[in-house]
Amino acid sequence: MSEMLEAVECCGSLSAVALSDEEAAATAEVFRALADPARVRIVNVLATSGDPVCVCNLIAPLGLAQPTVSHHLRKLTDAGLLEREQRGKWAYYSLRPEAVAKLAVVVDLKSAYC
Repeated sequence: MSEMLEAVECCGSLSAVALSDEEAAATAEVFRALADPARVRIVNVLATSGDPVCVCNLIAPLGLAQPTVSHHLRKLTDAGLLEREQRGKWAYYSLRPEAVAKLAVVVDLKSAYC
């Protein structure tokens, strides 16, 4: 597992009493991957799609060139947020269900106020 992929696995909940240095660094790494409007929009498109999305179907909605879209997809994949499936010459992307579940726990601040 790559160092970046481990980030999503090692995230700590922001509502935890205290985060270890490793948890804080891993959580920051995931937020860094999401700290770009294009990447947030990619996650939005994938979250609202019932099926994996071809990179070719992300270019027009994002209004970005294919190499730029691929760059952003790579950052999100390296952070452990996306799954990539090669189908012939095209790559299809989807959100990793376990990463989405982990992020929901990380940002659940309600439990800090209950």
